[in-house]
Amino acid sequence: MPNRYVNFITDEHLMYCIKNLHLAYLRAKQNISKKSLYANKVDTFKLTFDSKFNGMNEEDIIQSEILRQIDKSINNSIGTFHEQILGGISGYEIGNLSGFDIKATNNTLFADIKNKHNTMNSSSAEALFQKLARYADDYKKAKCYWVQILAKSSFNDHWSGEINGKEYSHSRVFKISGDQFYALLSGQDDALFRLYKVLPKAIKDYLKTLDRENFSEENSALEEISSETKTSKRTIFDQITFENYSYYIGFNEL
Repeated sequence: MPNRYVNFITDEHLMYCIKNLHLAYLRAKQNISKKSLYANKVDTFKLTFDSKFNGMNEEDIIQSEILRQIDKSINNSIGTFHEQILGGISGYEIGNLSGFDIKATNNTLFADIKNKHNTMNSSSAEALFQKLARYADDYKKAKCYWVQILAKSSFNDHWSGEINGKEYSHSRVFKISGDQFYALLSGQDDALFRLYKVLPKAIKDYLKTLDRENFSEENSALEEISSETKTSKRTIFDQITFENYSYYIGFNEL
């Protein structure tokens, strides 16, 4: 029976990957309490500018800030989603904290996957090159890749050049864009595009299988803050400012 979605991984594996990402979203949403929202101090000056310049009310601004924090948490999970998808291709497996993200089962390929091209500074890039070079030295037939799922162009190149003032080069260390890496592992040139096109249907099918009553998707931060304004008689912004900066001169008078 042919696959319903893509032909380089099973339908069951795709549903497994979508489920794991969905659970990451649920955890991220549930983790945004008032305490976590305040953890790194809320920039209430920025909130005020955002509200006035963007024509948004205070509740919408706080929801936007909550979504921003959720987005920070989810970015790593998106990278994990791609690792799990690629690890489901026949002949490959995920690293499971072994120092690499993806490897060929016959040790002819190792890869470190970054979701976006700009997620590393020069020190991180240097450490990554050195790690990939060690794999290439340890496994004489292995090609080792820095994978950029969302890259600035489509490429599959030797990775060489200056990093942190030092010249680096290895005959079997490469950098590669997401589309080319999906093509390399799947043997299908447009594999990443096909995954993109099928995701709305696959996600819809996955969501149909859920008992929605068993999932709480709401964060509690705004509800907690709004509840306190009923007693304090402050605006939402003033409540947030007071709770974050009451030790600043004059702010305890809010």
